[in-house]
Amino acid sequence: MKKFVTGFVVGSLATTAATIGLIATIKKQVIDPIDEKEAIIDEKRRKANRKSFAR
Repeated sequence: MKKFVTGFVVGSLATTAATIGLIATIKKQVIDPIDEKEAIIDEKRRKANRKSFAR
């Protein structure tokens, strides 16, 4: 019984660690570049608005 509990705990921890790693990788490779691109677009939009009102 002790081996089963130990195996179950180790397996659960390994699964949790793999899931956290997957989420971190997806965030770094997919979500962060999208946020950066949106920030650049917003910055350009603000500059364009300032230029259009300056005239």
